[in-house]
Amino acid sequence: MHDVVLSADRTMMSNHHGKEFLGFVATGPPVGIPEFLWMWVAAPKMKVDDEGRVWQAPYGIRKIEAALSDAGFDVATIDPDHLHKHIPGAKVLAIGHHDYFSLGPPSSEWWVLTRKEPVNRKSFIKFMEKPEIRKGKEKGMKIIVGGPAAWQWIWAPEYIDRWGIDCIVDGEADKVIVDLVEKAMNDKDLPLYVQVGVDEVPSLEEIPLIKHASVNGLVEIMRGCPRGCKFCSVTLRPLRCYTLDMIEEELKVNAREGVKGCILHSEDVLLYGADGVKPRPGPLLKLHRLAKKYSNQVGWSHFSLAAVKYAEDNYGLVSRLSEMLREDQDDFIGVEVGVETGSPRLARRIMPAKSLPYPADLWPEVVVDAFAIMHDAHVIPAATLIIGLPEETPDDIIKTIELVEDLKEFRSLIVPMYFVPMGALRGRDWYKVQPTDEQMDLMKICLSHDLYWVEGMIEWYFRNSNPLLRKAVRMFISFVKKVARSHGIAFEEDIRVAVK
Repeated sequence: MHDVVLSADRTMMSNHHGKEFLGFVATGPPVGIPEFLWMWVAAPKMKVDDEGRVWQAPYGIRKIEAALSDAGFDVATIDPDHLHKHIPGAKVLAIGHHDYFSLGPPSSEWWVLTRKEPVNRKSFIKFMEKPEIRKGKEKGMKIIVGGPAAWQWIWAPEYIDRWGIDCIVDGEADKVIVDLVEKAMNDKDLPLYVQVGVDEVPSLEEIPLIKHASVNGLVEIMRGCPRGCKFCSVTLRPLRCYTLDMIEEELKVNAREGVKGCILHSEDVLLYGADGVKPRPGPLLKLHRLAKKYSNQVGWSHFSLAAVKYAEDNYGLVSRLSEMLREDQDDFIGVEVGVETGSPRLARRIMPAKSLPYPADLWPEVVVDAFAIMHDAHVIPAATLIIGLPEETPDDIIKTIELVEDLKEFRSLIVPMYFVPMGALRGRDWYKVQPTDEQMDLMKICLSHDLYWVEGMIEWYFRNSNPLLRKAVRMFISFVKKVARSHGIAFEEDIRVAVK
């Protein structure tokens, strides 16, 4: 038994077959295949020990676990199927999530378009309805929730009373969680909502280091972002670069516990040790050599496109890093990038620093140049667009359509997502309506682009995976093609793009 139990529902407590991208499948409703199979594809069960402690856990939960452990609490991260072994004796249950109620992107978009409830929401509600959690509450157990989706509880207040949520922590909780758990352990009243402000976030020295393996070896290298995009909450936090010693300690934890891969995580990996928004080769090369020391399979979470262009144009850095990581692993490396809009006007108003050190008026050219660089360097971007940004006009959408057309020759996935009021735009109106004609045209051209490239990517991405997993993914792609044809979406029927 442990005094403090950390957990989450199955869509979070999974390593997604070792394929991080599959985690995004849980943000949609099951289409084309049965729900049980959809869940198995997106979020298979995690390996656990005899007590139900998980082998890998979401990185944010591991950080909270580390903070509480460092403070002397008896804490463990437990698989949702094994909570019944621990809840009877637990005084605190702490839960983290990326999208509690499917209000974030892209869940909210799939929900509007399909009118079907995404599986991550269904999974979380099922988790909270567990009899052992209800019994724990009856015995006085406190429930604290947090993570990137903590803000969603404001939009779903009925569940606060329904499940007896005692405290919601919005923001970086590494410091405040210790005081909150101390109060909970001593039966003191907890604040219902804690907003961690800029002055309250942990300094570099106060950030705890994980004690056990994170999902797919994810290791944070930096917090915050200097670009200031108005739709993003990360830009509200100060920028802090981990030292190489800090990063190495977490790499060692994952390697020691048998995680084969490593994902270097920040909002923009290329800005590690940067001069403002200008990447520097020295810190990045040292970082990647360190990561390679502990894993032959090193990946990235996010790049900014302006940093891709600057790094390559000035130092050939994207190509150098790609060659370094591909020496003895996959032929390609995936990464998330944000295009958001093809409209220079909207870029100036909503994300004026996203293109720096290049002017916002040149944003479409920066995007095309960055995609070309990544294509040549065997880097596959999964790019996002935002539909329904405040002040968006039909002409802005047309500009974005033109940009997507310019990207067709570059190996990539492009996903349009509905605007969600976060960051400096928090409190603005949601975008929950059916798309306009222009927006629908944008969605169709993105789907056409993705279908052009996706089969070759699937053959590469899943080539060493479970045959049943490969078959399930192919079934889904076939279904999407069928639906696309029924809606008159054009794509080249016989193309089987060889990813080479």
